[in-house]
Amino acid sequence: MVEHSRAHLRVEPTELPGTRRTFDGPLGKPVEVFVPVAAQRAAALHLVVFFHGAAFIPELAVSKLGNDHAVAALTLGSGSGAYDRAFSDPAVFDSLLATIRRELTDGLKHPVRFSDITLVGFSAGHGAVRAILRDSTHFRDVAAVLLLDGLHTSYVPDGTVVEKGGVLDTTNLAAIARFARAAMRGEKRLVITHSEIFPGTFASTTETTDYLISTLGLRRTAVLKWGPGGMQQLSAVRSGRFDVLGFAGNTGPDHIDHFQGLPEFLRMTRALRIEER
Repeated sequence: MVEHSRAHLRVEPTELPGTRRTFDGPLGKPVEVFVPVAAQRAAALHLVVFFHGAAFIPELAVSKLGNDHAVAALTLGSGSGAYDRAFSDPAVFDSLLATIRRELTDGLKHPVRFSDITLVGFSAGHGAVRAILRDSTHFRDVAAVLLLDGLHTSYVPDGTVVEKGGVLDTTNLAAIARFARAAMRGEKRLVITHSEIFPGTFASTTETTDYLISTLGLRRTAVLKWGPGGMQQLSAVRSGRFDVLGFAGNTGPDHIDHFQGLPEFLRMTRALRIEER
């Protein structure tokens, strides 16, 4: 399907000034680390780890957040399973953080520590987020999570939609539900955006967020307002520091809108960040 009624504004690739480092990360894929010029003197950085997508948009997003943010962006391939498997061993995320810290220390020529960590997963990238959060130590250390049109799971039986008797495999949603409860209590920050796309072979982001909302005893509120880049928001859920934003659209461009809207969605996520421990 192709949809032309909305603008679908796009961010032009631009190389922003700052410090960049690249190294081989999980599965031998490149990890691109960026610190904006304004943050180069900061000894304590708010680290954003972004999964699945070109680095220039996460770089733009952190450049708009003040003088103490950095980002590490990596793409492992297609399908959330690839991300989940890559981070199923907690040591992989530990190694990733250690290497990011070392690269930033070398690049900035002074010791660097992370004041907190925000995980961002677009589309398939949510597989890394759920795998990381399954580990209790990582769950404790991650302050905020942003999921951009990517909270998917399988049907049981596999490939059988709900209309034909299938049910959602909720095991992949358990870690996110736990994080959502912590956000509702004000201990974490969680923002989830979703479109109306129905993949057919696995559960849509509408179905998974509906499950999450129901499990947590919450309800959607109907809204009608503009979002980033011409997006149209149709629903909202808020409880404590947990937000779900539902947007119109069931086409490829509507899906990409969520990635393109990262600068605004990340700003919203960081607006209620957890205080530094």
